[in-house]
Amino acid sequence: IVGGGYIAVEFAGIFSGYGSDVSLVYRGGLFLRGFDEDARKFVAEQYTARGIDLRFNANIAKVEKNDDGSLLATYEDGSQMTADTIMYATGRLPKTKNLGLEEVGVKMGKKGEVIVNEYSQTNIENIYCVGDATDRMNLTPIALAEGHCFADTEFGDNVRIASYDLVPTTIFCQPPLGTCGLTEAEARAKFGDEDVVIFKSSFKPLKHTLTDSPERAFYKLIVQKSTDKVVGAHLCEASAGEVIQLMGVAMKAGATKRNFDETIGVHPTSAEELVTMRTPSK
Repeated sequence: IVGGGYIAVEFAGIFSGYGSDVSLVYRGGLFLRGFDEDARKFVAEQYTARGIDLRFNANIAKVEKNDDGSLLATYEDGSQMTADTIMYATGRLPKTKNLGLEEVGVKMGKKGEVIVNEYSQTNIENIYCVGDATDRMNLTPIALAEGHCFADTEFGDNVRIASYDLVPTTIFCQPPLGTCGLTEAEARAKFGDEDVVIFKSSFKPLKHTLTDSPERAFYKLIVQKSTDKVVGAHLCEASAGEVIQLMGVAMKAGATKRNFDETIGVHPTSAEELVTMRTPSK
């Protein structure tokens, strides 16, 4: 699989889970660019433990078909690898060609994305666009929210815009990675090093103490020291998608680290780590 985004990482986990020997090839030094670095490193460690061959700082120069139907991939450094199938997951472009948008004067960006304002309105007053074609935040629930806001504003006598702040989302890798809010790098850039406190933990889930699985769990909270607000949450474990959904609610409500500390944990769960981390890691 060629690519380093969430689609490439998810499919690498899927095919590995079905028993395939998987190599993930990415031209950068570490996949999942834009996500928290500790979380990215943790996913890489988990994939390596699962036997997935991670090839960073690598790129395929050409692919040739062998007589037996297999594929021969030649890397830019001259090395080669044979595979049954090669899948490219290297990004998408908005499918806006041949819609007549240029003819009516709708402004578009370099990648073909439709330029809109906060109400999803283009420069042409009666033309609107929502979803990935606008290249704002390319998530299905965001597209639904944008469409709902448009309908409410235009037809429901309820003017409102979609919020892109504190959006919980999950990469369904193995184990899944849930994230909401700022990465550590973003928090330090926004608030300064002295105003950021990090709490993180990595451990083997209790259920796997009885199995041979190498799977571990990772939890990380990013707190703004001056306000005690939790401004970032990143967790990698089997139920990450379920947990990060409610984390989004708590963070939207302005939950502080003290609120977490005062909450009783549910035992035995991995998620109780969120309310038991007391010692800053940095």
